[in-house]
Order: sequence, then C-alpha cells, then structure tokens
Amino acid sequence: MKLSKFTIAALGAVTLASTANLVATPAHAWGKTGHRITGKIATAYLSVEAKAAIAELLGPESLAEASTYADEMRSNPSEFWQKTANPFHYVTLQQPHDYHADDCPPEGDAMSALKDFTATLKSDDASREEKQLALRFIVHIIGDLHQPLHVGSAALSDRGGNDVKVVFFGEQSNLHRVWDSGLVDHQKLSYSEFSHWLQRRITPAQAQTWATPDPYTWINESSQLRDEVYPQTDEPYLGWDYVYNYTPVMKQRLQQGGVRIAAYLNDVFAANSEG
Repeated sequence: MKLSKFTIAALGAVTLASTANLVATPAHAWGKTGHRITGKIATAYLSVEAKAAIAELLGPESLAEASTYADEMRSNPSEFWQKTANPFHYVTLQQPHDYHADDCPPEGDAMSALKDFTATLKSDDASREEKQLALRFIVHIIGDLHQPLHVGSAALSDRGGNDVKVVFFGEQSNLHRVWDSGLVDHQKLSYSEFSHWLQRRITPAQAQTWATPDPYTWINESSQLRDEVYPQTDEPYLGWDYVYNYTPVMKQRLQQGGVRIAAYLNDVFAANSEG
C-alpha cells in the first residue's frame, strides 16, 4: 500500500505545497486536559489486541500522552506542521448535520486525515515511526470531532465559533475557546482526576451504546450540539448560567470521545489481527 503523502512529509521525507484556506483553522480542541481525559478513558475500553498493538507502537507512552501530540507539534517549523496538518483538526459541513464527500476541501480535513492515517496504521509497508504518528493523530482527531465547535457550519462563517467574542467570567475570550478549555478548566481538576470521575460514571449500557467506530455518527451528534451552544442573546458575558447548562454536555462528549477512541482502535486492530 502506498503511504499518504502527508504521513511521509510529517517525518521529514518530502515537502508539500501549502494549503489555501488556513484562515479557517480553529483553535485546539479540548485543550490538553480534555484530550488527555479522552485518551485516559479510552484505555479502560481497549481490547486485548488493541492494547498489545498500542504497546508495541508506543511503548510506555499512554494514550493520554499521545492525545496531545498533534497540538504540541504545531510550533514545529516544517511544512507539514505549519500548513499541511492544520485542517486535520476539524470539518466544515455544507449541510446542517451530515458529512458528505463534497464537504472535504482540497487541502483535506479531519475526516480525510482520519481515513488516511487509518490506512497507514493498517499498512504492512508503513514504518514504525509512520504508524506512531498515525496512531497519535487518530486519537487526537477522534477527540476533536467530539468537541461541538470542531464540526463547523459553512453557513455560519465564524471559524467554529472563534469569531464569536465573549467574556467568560470577566476574561475576554471567544466561544470556541470556552469549549476547548474554558468549561473543562473551570472544574479545577487534573486530567487524571477528571477522567477518573467521568469514567466511573459510564454505565455498561452507556459504554455499549456509545461504542460506535463510525465518525459520521460522531459528526452528526456534534453538529446537533453545535447549534445549541451559541449564546441565546447578544449579551457577550458567559458565567454561571452557561457553565450550569453546558458542563453536563461537555462531560458527556468527553466520555463519549474516550469510548469511541477505544471502539475505533479496537476495530482497526481487530481487522489487522484477522488479516
């Protein structure tokens, strides 16, 4: 199998042309704490095969560590990290709630990147380093797609809420940042504390219901929530009422993101073991 050109580029093998629509790039989804929560929760739901495959690739690096790699590398000066990988953190829908092939721009998006990185992870021809990059990005992308404002709407043209200026507990911010980190950090918990609290509240029935490896489902859910999280008035101040209303939503998306990371990787590595 031929490896995707951006996977090779990330390892410094080639230089790619710049992408065209960089201004649409939103901020990082969930922030480090949120991503680590999804990675930590995922670990509890991995199959034996997936655990073994991940350990072979990452060694002592946990999924919580791996989950933030794609954001931590954004300051890397290479063409891949500065331009090519920027669109891999989000999707923009032309229709209200469903992703279609025409939604993917020429430079790619989170869905096209998820597909290509999955192919790399399954490839017999990919190097260990290429598969490590693919695995880290897959964990990150799945987390991204569970943040409602990383499923943007072309009709809104507000860069996933980045252009919606708000005041969050007296500090200038924007709606996207509130969802990336504001609601999560407001809990004043470490990622390990927060993930422990969230994971132990996931019932077996919920884990079974949520365990879909289908990204179209995750995107549809996030798009439905996206339409609900915008402030209902022109008042830019977001405080206790907003936290009260949307913290339960944030918590469930983190829980679901963790369960879905595991479901997706279980599916990938089960297919590999069967092959």
